[in-house]
Amino acid sequence: MDSLLLSIDPREPLWIGFAFACGLLVSHIGLPPLVGFLLAGFVLNAAGAEGGDFLRITADLGVTLLLFTIGLKLRVKALLPPYIWGVAILHMALVVGLMTVFVLFLASFSLPLVSGINLQTALIIAFALTFSSTVFAVKILDQVGSSGSFYGLIAIGVLIMQDIAAVAFLAVSAGKLPSLWAFGLLALIPLRYLLFAILSRTGHGELLVLYGFVLALGGADLFELVNLKGDLGALVVGMLLAGHPKSNEMAKNLLGFKELFLVGFFLSVGMAVPPSWNAILLACLFLLVLPIKTALYFGLFAAFKLRASTSWRSSLVLANYSEFGLIVGSVSVAAGWLAAEWMAVFAILLSLSFIGAAPIIDNGERLYTLWRPRFKRMERKQRLTGEEDIQVGDVQVLVFGMGRVGSSVYESLAVDFPGKVLGVDMDDFQVERRLAQGQQVVKGDATNPDFWSRAPDLAAKLKWVILALPRHPANLAAAERLREIGFEGRIASTSKFKDEISSLKKLGVNFVFNIYTEAGKGFAEDLKQHFNTLDKA
Repeated sequence: MDSLLLSIDPREPLWIGFAFACGLLVSHIGLPPLVGFLLAGFVLNAAGAEGGDFLRITADLGVTLLLFTIGLKLRVKALLPPYIWGVAILHMALVVGLMTVFVLFLASFSLPLVSGINLQTALIIAFALTFSSTVFAVKILDQVGSSGSFYGLIAIGVLIMQDIAAVAFLAVSAGKLPSLWAFGLLALIPLRYLLFAILSRTGHGELLVLYGFVLALGGADLFELVNLKGDLGALVVGMLLAGHPKSNEMAKNLLGFKELFLVGFFLSVGMAVPPSWNAILLACLFLLVLPIKTALYFGLFAAFKLRASTSWRSSLVLANYSEFGLIVGSVSVAAGWLAAEWMAVFAILLSLSFIGAAPIIDNGERLYTLWRPRFKRMERKQRLTGEEDIQVGDVQVLVFGMGRVGSSVYESLAVDFPGKVLGVDMDDFQVERRLAQGQQVVKGDATNPDFWSRAPDLAAKLKWVILALPRHPANLAAAERLREIGFEGRIASTSKFKDEISSLKKLGVNFVFNIYTEAGKGFAEDLKQHFNTLDKA
């Protein structure tokens, strides 16, 4: 029997190896690896390389798993606040108008590809450039450990509203509406309880991972069968499982697969269409509009009463163009609405926006600090739930992150500091759960520069700050915020790997707790005490 590997173009593993080399190179100069993957695609494209079925399949799997894992962390009620659906609708309307005028303005100069363009075609191009990238946004949020943060959930909510508009456009442009069988998808709602029951019985190993793949791919296929976007199906099925005690564990177990398959997506974007000078020129011109698109996000978020820091961070995550431009391009080219070279324009523009956005996001907090007085002037006086000022009493210990590790730290310290320990978490579910257990917990984001302005007198009272956030970049950002406000107390932080310790100590962390090493030591100490008790008996 022939190996399945023989059906793969032997050059494609070489493309992936080259993508790895580029990703490794850019990561050492402070850029996300995905920038390297995009650059690898451009270089390979210039060298005449073409992506095959293997890259296409891995790219599709990566996007499907990505949206499924988003759904696992997202509840329907997260889409209901006006600062999500209101901003999404208003922003789309404003940007479509802005981009349409800009395209027609370029056409007046008889530039290649836009010369003689009509209003209908300008509207199609404008619509394609309205959206922000779900893949890029979630990838960036995952990297910095902020996918569950308030600003991260806002950005994801806006992107989901955009995805709904995208599905509607694809249905109309393809000339086919969802079939009548689409109403049958409502049966998924009562089916949720069966999915929950199965998830509870999958254990913690390969069955849990396999169940995740079955649901993600099955949900995508189910939606495709009724003429709906498959990626939306993966998202919806993931949302059905949100709130289950094992949904976060499933998302973590799928993380490695998702990261691996997304390499194919970013690589294939760069290899999509051979670029021409005309396409590069137009892409660069459209890139000039991106700051205005981002400023509109910020202004709308501020108008809906979000704090300046939340508005800024959400806007930065959305400061890019979307892979949806490529989908619109392919549909429009097939329908004869656009020239084939527009595919190259969208691919180049998408890649340039990713490459430009990554270092800006990386330096986002420094830029916010620099422009903070200006941003603050745009804030409304009213505060939304979760962003209101924090009223606390005599607090001496602060625990950031109330997951399994953080809550255990809280319980232990509460014995020595009764009534003087405060927990902080950005997840509504965790906050509600800990409050129900009688713990003193508030909603907040340790990485947010404005957290400390919500409780201006808190830092002076504290003796200890414990950083128990799930991702290392989040712990680093929280430590940096403490250094910026001149915190003089002691800081302790969790870590998972030895190479994380030095970076934390450089930021003034006094004690770093390796959760794997120290857990083993703690277990050994408990055993010793238990054995000693038995010996004495």
